[in-house]
Formats: sequence, structure tokens, C-alpha cells
Amino acid sequence: MEILSKSLTGDLVTSSNPRPEIPPFEIKEVGRIREVKKGIAYIKGFPSCINGQLIDFGQGVKGLVIGFNEDEVLSLILGDVNRVKLENEVIAVPEVFRIPVGENFIGRVVSALGEPCDDKGEIKATDFYPIFREALGVIERIPVDKPLYTGIRTIDTIIPLARGQRELIVGDRMTGKTTLAIDTILNQKDEDVICIYCCIGRDFFSLERIVELFAEKGTLDYSIVVAAPAICSSNEQYLAPYTACSLGEYFMLNGRDVLVVFDDLTRHAWIYRQLSLLLERFPGREAYPGDMFYLHSQLMERAGRLKPGAGGGSMTFLPIVETQQGDITGYIPSNLVSMTDGQIYLSADLFHGGFKPAIDIGLSVSRIGSKVQAQALREVSRGLRQEYFQYRDLVRMTKMKARVSKEAEKQIKKGEALREFFIQDKHKPVSVVEQIIIFYALSRDILKSLSPEELKRFKDGIYDFFIRNYPQLIEEIEEGEILTADCKKELERGLGEFMKKESQHEEKRVSMGDKG
Repeated sequence: MEILSKSLTGDLVTSSNPRPEIPPFEIKEVGRIREVKKGIAYIKGFPSCINGQLIDFGQGVKGLVIGFNEDEVLSLILGDVNRVKLENEVIAVPEVFRIPVGENFIGRVVSALGEPCDDKGEIKATDFYPIFREALGVIERIPVDKPLYTGIRTIDTIIPLARGQRELIVGDRMTGKTTLAIDTILNQKDEDVICIYCCIGRDFFSLERIVELFAEKGTLDYSIVVAAPAICSSNEQYLAPYTACSLGEYFMLNGRDVLVVFDDLTRHAWIYRQLSLLLERFPGREAYPGDMFYLHSQLMERAGRLKPGAGGGSMTFLPIVETQQGDITGYIPSNLVSMTDGQIYLSADLFHGGFKPAIDIGLSVSRIGSKVQAQALREVSRGLRQEYFQYRDLVRMTKMKARVSKEAEKQIKKGEALREFFIQDKHKPVSVVEQIIIFYALSRDILKSLSPEELKRFKDGIYDFFIRNYPQLIEEIEEGEILTADCKKELERGLGEFMKKESQHEEKRVSMGDKG
């Protein structure tokens, strides 16, 4: 390159001396490890770091900035802690921590870092999302407008859920909380819903049984498992629910409906309390840090339904939380109750009494799901909650009185049928049409003369009878979700035929018994 310059006489002359080229350079922030303690690295340096920033420890080990002060940076170690040595140099990567996301994650079991852990090979990512992604604002959201059916009669009729809702599952240990969530996932098989099961701090064998069940039922065809069982590090257990959220947000922003189960957030709170104490943060109530409410509320805010311009999908949350001796007013349960759209409370007394799923109807509520419940299901389930309460009160009264009125006896018989219909075997979700048929029969008072054994046979056999003999009616109810006058006539006719057939079978069975 020629450079113009002035001579001593003032004339312009050209110089053939080339301008020196400056080699490209890169600015890096380098720190040094001062201390490593329980999966947390204390690093000197990094004057301009931010919370959530990615740290490179070398040898394939990453880190996540979780706090800092004037003298040092505190980072979670994500990987093999044994590879992190004192006084080693570490590099601050100028980006926030991200995980891979994409369609290829469906059917896979991944760690809290988005890495495969099912021996099926690598997963090709479509994109990378920040793990602590900020929830979309109100402008990008719309009211929920589609139901989410669980296949559980008690929930779909009395505590209905909507796509985009946050419904807490709360109860003591061993009351069926996980089973309830798993059955909801099983019921999404033909509903075009992507399901994400997030395991936090559970034992490995429980997780293994769930994955085997998913494989057996074909659930992995539309599901992702984010695994952070108790054998994983505390850091991975802390990050697991955020990873599940980021995976779900990819599908939500691409117009899909997503269901995320967090099993469970009590253990997540324990892990965060442990990390906070190690970080020497001031403890508050029950030794939890002061930002405990914020931790879970920012997680819950990521659920919702988006308007078409923002993606058009939805993300439904079913967080699970454990109570101690039925105390729903505990710190973590009460926090989550206040930030969700309802709760399903599972009672230990009901569970041990054989009422499964052990849903306490009096303490369970859904604040928004009833708005989108199918019209036919709403029609046949209207008043069921009140009828069940009346049945419980009457049963309590009969224990104190020798005689009851005929009207009370009639209500008790109907309540017994209702209680029988609310009892359901695990891993056997029920279709919406089957629920409509069963509760329509209950509303017509045609079951009052049946014994408990006959009620059970009715519950188990009525839907198969209608599929064989009235397939067109089943199809019509499925498509319209409305009980027209013609539908009701066909239902009455079919129920009459079934009851007559069962009565003949019962008479034949009794006569055979007499001959014997």
C-alpha cells in the first residue's frame, strides 16, 4: 500500500513503505482457583462476570457462576470435580450457560446438562437455549383455551386442568404423587402433547422403573426424561428443573403443547438450601435462604400459553411437593400453593383406606381448568363435588344413628357408586368418552340397585360394550364433545341393554350357584 506524505518543500510525495499489519487478538478473562469445596470453586479474578455465566475449567469441565463478591467468584462445577485443581487457570466464557435443545431429544434420557445418559449415542441439537431463560411477558401470552385430560376420573370431572396451567401435586410420602403424574403422562399418547419428566433427587431404581414403564407403554415416543437422581451431584440436581424448562420452551416456541412434571421440588429446595449454606448465605426460615420463594416463582412463571405471534404453544407444569404429616402450611408447600393455579392434595388416610388415587376432594382445587372443560363432561359432572360431600356427611351420621330415612339411604347408595367410580387402578388412564358414559349413568339414577361387585363390573365393562355395539355414538361424542338429544337417547338405550344383559348374567350365576 502506498502512503501519501509531504516533502520538505510542501509537495505531496508517495511512500512505498507498507503500513504494518496488526495481528488479530482475543481478550480473555483468566482467573485462578483459590479453593474447591463440595462442588463449588472459589476463583480469584473475573472482575466483570455475571450470574449464570459459563466458566471453562479445562479438561472438558464446565462451571456456572452462582455468586461473587469483591474478592472472588463462586462457581458450580459441572463435571468431574477431581479434574479441578487448586491454582489452575480458568477462563470466563463471554456467554451465559446454555443447553442443547431440539426434536432429537424426544425419546431420550438426558442429564441436567442435556447430555445423553441412555447409551443410545449422541443427540444432534437444533439450537442452544439459556438454562435460566427469562419468562415471556404478559403481552406474549393469551388465556388458556384447551383442556389437558389426565385420564383420572376425579381430576377430569372435579379438578379439570388446562394446557398452560400450573397445578401442584401435594401430599405425604408414599401417597401416590408420582403415580398420579406418570398416569397423566401415559394419557397423552394420542393427544399431541410433548411430555418431560424431570427426576430430582429420587433414588436411581425408582427412575429406572419409570423409564422401563415408559418404554413398555410406548410413552418414550413423545416424552423426554431429564434425570438427576440422588446419585448425581447436588449441582446437577439444582439445575435439572431449569433444563427441563428450557427443553420444553423449545417446543412451546415452535407451536407445540408441552407437559412438564417436576418430581419433586421439595428435594430441589433441600439441594438449594445445601448450596446456599455452603456459599455462606444468611439462612432464614427453616434454614432456607431469603431468595427461596424467588427461586421457584421464576421457574413457575415459565409455564403458560403463548399467542400465535410468539410461538402459539403452551407449557403445563405439574410440580410435586412433599408434606410432613399432612401439613400443607409448611414453608415450601405453602410457597408453591401461592404461585400455582391450584393443587391436588393426596391424603395418607384415604390411601391407606384403599381409596386410590387418594385425592382429597375437599382440599383440591383447579382455578382455571374448569373454563375449558368439555361441555359434555361439564354437564355430567356438575354437582359431583357437592354430592360426594353429602355422602361423606351421611356416612358419618349413620355411624351414630341406627336408622336413616329413605331419602338419605338413596343418597348413600348414589354416593357409594360415586366413590367406586373415583377409585381407579394405576397406569390405566380412562378416556373422556368413557367418563362421560359412566357419569351420565350415575346422573340417571339407574345404578342405585347395584351391589358393590356389580358396580365394579359396570365400571369395567360399560365402555367396551359401547365400543362393540355403539361405535358411531362413541365417534360422535369424541368429535363434538357435546351430548345432543340424539346422543342421550342412544346412551339411554345402550345403558338399558347393558343393565338387562348384566341382570340376566346375574340371574344365571345365582341359579348355577343354587344347583351347586
